[in-house]
Amino acid sequence: MSEIVINNLHAGIDGNEILKGVNLEVEQGEVHALMGPNGTGKSTLAYVLMGHPKYEVTDGEIIFKGENILELEPDERARIGLFLAFQYPVAIPGVSVANFLRTAINARRKADNPADKGIPIPEFRKMLKEKMDLLKMDHAFAGRYLNEGFSGGEKKRAEILQMATLQPEIAILDETDSGLDIDALRIVSDGVNALRSEDLGVLVITHYQRILNYIKPDFVHIMLDGRIAESGGPELALTLEEQGYDWLREKFNPVSA
Repeated sequence: MSEIVINNLHAGIDGNEILKGVNLEVEQGEVHALMGPNGTGKSTLAYVLMGHPKYEVTDGEIIFKGENILELEPDERARIGLFLAFQYPVAIPGVSVANFLRTAINARRKADNPADKGIPIPEFRKMLKEKMDLLKMDHAFAGRYLNEGFSGGEKKRAEILQMATLQPEIAILDETDSGLDIDALRIVSDGVNALRSEDLGVLVITHYQRILNYIKPDFVHIMLDGRIAESGGPELALTLEEQGYDWLREKFNPVSA
């Protein structure tokens, strides 16, 4: 089973340290939730894991499939099995969802085998329809320009469709619940649950416990001041819902840590 192992990760942007020694492991077949107040480094962790060029890693390592991937470009990390669903997906006018996905699949295939001529169109169409049926999506969605004019829920569903077609081994969902009403949240969560398997490890980054009512995590981690302050089972999220973060701030004092 593949896993991603984060050891003593320190990183920041523009000289400002945000991650201050993160330790975390996510294996295939597991769902982990990462929670915490605004500004604690949750989204920074997601970007650093995928190799965002604006963030500088100053210490630590990210091990995936036995290799430290810090020197790999974002597309290289994607090709070996990492995936990031963005909190704010970008629109790409003029590029249909289907064409975007086929291009991404072909890029991965060509990286694995330079002689590969790409996925045949009939095979791609069959696969895409199967994935959309699994996610209960209208096939017409594939012909729309990627994220152009999409509602918040449609943007997040497009991200889940990408995850379904690219079949990563570890997926990071950066605040997928952000901006969604309860109906859209349920639809997106159903999509994630449909993809749950022993071949997929998921890190769900969220502020709120509500998405965890639909996507049941195996483990919950709380981030404070750029570190994992507490880890536990699903009950930890319920404790946060009831008590907030003050009890944890008292227990975890960043000044003395």
